Parts: sequence; C-alpha cells; structure tokens
Amino acid sequence: MSKFVKDLITKDLRNRLAGVDDALLVDVIGLENNKNVALRQRLRKKNIHLLVVKNSLARRATEGTRLAPAFDSAGGTLALIWGGEDIISLAKEVISIAENKEYEKFTPKGGVMDGQPLAAEQVKAVSKWPSRQEQLSILSGQILSPGAKLSSQLLGAGATLASQIKKKSEGEEASE
Repeated sequence: MSKFVKDLITKDLRNRLAGVDDALLVDVIGLENNKNVALRQRLRKKNIHLLVVKNSLARRATEGTRLAPAFDSAGGTLALIWGGEDIISLAKEVISIAENKEYEKFTPKGGVMDGQPLAAEQVKAVSKWPSRQEQLSILSGQILSPGAKLSSQLLGAGATLASQIKKKSEGEEASE
C-alpha cells in the first residue's frame, strides 16, 4: 500500500473517530457472512459502530487522541467498536453478543475508557456496572427517598389518629 493511500485512509479514520473518547476492541474474524451482517444490523439499531481496520493504520489515526492507548498493545486481528449511550452500555452489548452462541467467534479483546486502556477482563467488569439511566434512577430515588419517608411519617400518625377517631365515633353511633 502506498504512502498516499495510507495517508488517505488515516485521514478518513481520524474523521470517523473525531469526538470518540471510549471504544472497545473485538475480534470478529471467523464469523460467517450472514452472521456478520446480522451482527452489524443489531449494532446499528443501538447506534453502535463496528469498523475492521488494520492495527497499524488505526495506531496512526488515533495518535494523540484518547483512543491511542487501546492500540498500544493491540495485536492480531481486531475491530474497533464505539457508540451507544455510553461505554457501559457498549460493554454490556459487547458481552451479551460474546455470550450468545450464535456469535461464538465474536470475542472482546480490550479497549479504552477515559484515556485508560482496558483488558478483556476489565470490559466484562465494566459491563456489570449500572448504565447511565440506571445511575440516574438510583440517584433520583436517593434524592426523593428522605422526602417520601418524612411525608409518610407525618401522614402516618395523622391517619392513625383519624382512623381511631372514626372508629370511636362509629362505636358511639352504634350504641345510640
């Protein structure tokens, strides 16, 4: 491949990866064509991108970016995968695909998160973290919990008193 062609591919990769801070590396070599197409469609529905690229060209394209550490120790055939809501949802999707028997040749190899390289085991650990939506729901529950508890405690005593008064008045009406 000529230097001119390499430069063109590198520029294209830089443009595609502009603004991408977190990505994962996977191995998709060995997947049958139909399964590869089905995999890409599944990822596309979740706004996740998959790109098979030569490691040396990816290293050149990501030099000086937050994705560079992913390719420092990368070897063999790899595909770059990025997108989704956040790195956690991306890791969850990658692990669910890897555990699916239909895509047995699909394996996570590592990645980069916040400029730090990830190993394959760390990708699995990240997939067990709560996603952004789950974190927001936990946070809102923690914010609303003290108010709800206080409200129930204030209303609980008043409700108990009101029911006792009602029973007492019903008892007096029944005796008359």
